[in-house]
Amino acid sequence: MNVELLAPVGDQGIRNLVVADRTNGQRLRDQMIKQLSAAASLGNLPVAMRILADYAGASHYLLARYDLIQEQGLDFVVTADWPFDLARSLASELAGSCSRATELEKCMGLLQAKFVLLPTNIDVPAGASRQYCSVMFNVGRTRLALVLLLPDGFVISPDRLRDVGLLAAYCVSLSAGRSQKADRDFELTERELECLFWIAEGKTSDEIATILGISRNTINNYITSVMRKTATKTRSEAIAYAVRNNLV
Repeated sequence: MNVELLAPVGDQGIRNLVVADRTNGQRLRDQMIKQLSAAASLGNLPVAMRILADYAGASHYLLARYDLIQEQGLDFVVTADWPFDLARSLASELAGSCSRATELEKCMGLLQAKFVLLPTNIDVPAGASRQYCSVMFNVGRTRLALVLLLPDGFVISPDRLRDVGLLAAYCVSLSAGRSQKADRDFELTERELECLFWIAEGKTSDEIATILGISRNTINNYITSVMRKTATKTRSEAIAYAVRNNLV
């Protein structure tokens, strides 16, 4: 039998191995973040969340909007690869825990790892643990949570889960920024904004035409364009849209 003899590593050798391991881990994390950025910048949240789930060692992910979680149905689900029946069953659990928590508790729970056992009457995918973990985070005024199913017996550290939460917030923010940029491709022109402002002031087309020094037909064309771009049917709806979006 051949035996390969290894020289003793020693304290310095152990330190070198630790440094090398940390360096390799940082390199892999940097590569993962590049992949996340690429997916999120394209608005592809499912791919981004799958990358994060793999980074966390999770088998399934579910990204939920906590501000919608008490609504009927599954409208609170932003993206998920959970089995449909499991997501539907978990909805009542999430709604219950959300309603029991005070606003202070919700704020204090941001980016804090939370581990919860699923009820025994809920079926989980083969090989998955009955304990799910979640981390809540904010993107602007929107409160979200990333909920992960882990393989049975797998343990994830709260620090890793917090890191996942921060990266999830980054992905959602980047994806939302791209969506807003796409929306800006249909921005109102300066003339259209002027017409919208004067409509909100209660002016008629004839009055706006006098104010801006252009014909009534041109004003009506601008207003028609505004309603087309904002997907509104009446001037009142267009004014309401403008107010909601801080256009006037």
